[in-house]
Amino acid sequence: MNQLLHVAFDNYSLIGDLAVIAICLTVFILLKTSYVSRTRSLGIFVNITVALFIAACVNIAYHVFLIQNDPGLFVWIYVFRILYQAMMLDIFCLFCLYITQISGMEHKKARIIAVASSSIMLFVILFDVIRTILGYGFKLAPDGSIIHKTYLFAVAYIVLTVIMAILMYQTRTLLYRRVLYGLYGTMGIAVILRVTQLIFNQSSLNTMTFVFPVIGMLYIMHSTPYNIMTGSLDAHAMEDTIRRMYEKDEHFVLMSLLIPDYDEEGLELPSDIQAQVRKFSVDYFKKSIIFHVSNGHLILFFPKRNNPNFEKIIDKIMESFYVQFERFKKPYKIVISEDIAEISQKNEYISLIRNICRGLPENSIKRISKEDIDKFNLDEYIISELTDIYRKHDLDDPRVLVYCQPVFNLTTKKFDTAEALMRLKLDKTGMVYPNDFIPIAENYGYIHVLTEIILNKTCKNIRKLIENKFLIERISVNVSVLELQSDAFCEDIVRIIKDNDIDNERIAIELTESRSEAGSIIMKEKIEELREKGIHFYLDDFGTGYSNMERILELPFDIIKFDRSMVIASGMSERSEKIVDKLAHMFIDMGFSVLFEGIESEADVARCSDMFASYLQGYIYSMPIPVEQLETFLQKTA
Repeated sequence: MNQLLHVAFDNYSLIGDLAVIAICLTVFILLKTSYVSRTRSLGIFVNITVALFIAACVNIAYHVFLIQNDPGLFVWIYVFRILYQAMMLDIFCLFCLYITQISGMEHKKARIIAVASSSIMLFVILFDVIRTILGYGFKLAPDGSIIHKTYLFAVAYIVLTVIMAILMYQTRTLLYRRVLYGLYGTMGIAVILRVTQLIFNQSSLNTMTFVFPVIGMLYIMHSTPYNIMTGSLDAHAMEDTIRRMYEKDEHFVLMSLLIPDYDEEGLELPSDIQAQVRKFSVDYFKKSIIFHVSNGHLILFFPKRNNPNFEKIIDKIMESFYVQFERFKKPYKIVISEDIAEISQKNEYISLIRNICRGLPENSIKRISKEDIDKFNLDEYIISELTDIYRKHDLDDPRVLVYCQPVFNLTTKKFDTAEALMRLKLDKTGMVYPNDFIPIAENYGYIHVLTEIILNKTCKNIRKLIENKFLIERISVNVSVLELQSDAFCEDIVRIIKDNDIDNERIAIELTESRSEAGSIIMKEKIEELREKGIHFYLDDFGTGYSNMERILELPFDIIKFDRSMVIASGMSERSEKIVDKLAHMFIDMGFSVLFEGIESEADVARCSDMFASYLQGYIYSMPIPVEQLETFLQKTA
């Protein structure tokens, strides 16, 4: 083997390409065994890794065949050499495409970059092939020695490196700064390693130079919680950051922004809003971090010691925010807080902020106060108790109490029906009212168990009243429309009534109107199924907020309950009274009965009695009382 061949091979070691193959295989294993969002950028990343793997294998084959000094392998040597260079240039093109994809570059500009880089690659490969065929390019002597080299690939490498550097510079404002620095750093190492090889006349690490950006992409883009458009981290990263700050006794400030319109599964903040959030983080605070805790919920975090004048900065950032709000016109909820020792210790800032946002009006700003923390702690206690009630599923759970409000029947002039109302009685808080626990139970999926408990206890009390010869037509139980989604809803209701050995007609179910057409369809199906078994249905809270008359009239309710607001409205003017009167008359003509609730005066009684009322309910007769006291309002049968 001649000296030139020895030199060519001595400057190359298989170790570099073998390491590349091992790293690529490791990447494939990690992608296969871990959860990664299946985005287009991930597809490009996988193609880059595959091209690297092929390039390393081909480069090994090329050098192994080269030292064989076998003329029969010359064709393969030419093929492997061209294929290796094609793979390397293809990786360059894929890198450029990857940058355009993750930066969200305008489609037209991204296409120009893709066409330009691909054209350079194809030109270099075709030009090299033609030169080789004509004998002016890479050439082997009959004894297997290299008698002519070409530097075309090196020139193309430099040109594509420059293009990629320009591209990254142009997209610098589209990416979060730390993400950008990570990509710059890994690609910079690749270039330095390539230049070092040229200085020392080495070729062993040619393929390896492309591995460093791949490692950077895997770590920054596909294995960390960074959102590359905003630089935000996920909720787990926030919890870890809070934990570390608490352990170091370092103080911080949180600014929470919730945009309800985008806080649903499958939605994401528009790029314009993301750009503004990124700007707030980078331009206003030092060492700030954004946490993306849900689709439409961002939390800006910054250390106090790095931002001693944070109050002035907050004022400034809010001024800028109001300008952007006028532009986007999206409702928002903002919560601001300095670190709170007891919340930091339990690492419950996300839960605290969400708790506050639930009761916060839209387009408002809230500074967390001691009262907010007290309410949060109360809600957390209620949640723990509701969780225990849910898990035990004891239909006689003593913590769930049944209160009721008697209803006056204008036809019989008797109290022969009532509405069951739920209360909780907990060790640490005493009595807890529905407004404080029903929304929580609905949010956590515990509401149906509570309904089962109150229904069971109501049935038991009805049976006791009947056995004691009291006249009771029925008692109504409130049910959340969320419960109707369950296939077992009707079965559960019928089973509990049957287990207590009372007639189905003794129970009525009160529902509020569904706001969606799909919800109304489900509601209609469940009502029809249970009405066939004799169970009555009331439409609760008619006249509050939202009412779709067409949907209401299609639903087979028995009784329409006019809300207290309708009672008040009817007493405000003659015109309002006529409107309420006509509505009540319409329902009567359609075969419904009408119940007015919230009756508090004799004037209310007289007015509603004249407006076609069948039933009256309110404080004028009784406040909600323990169900055991209901018998004081009932008459005994003969």
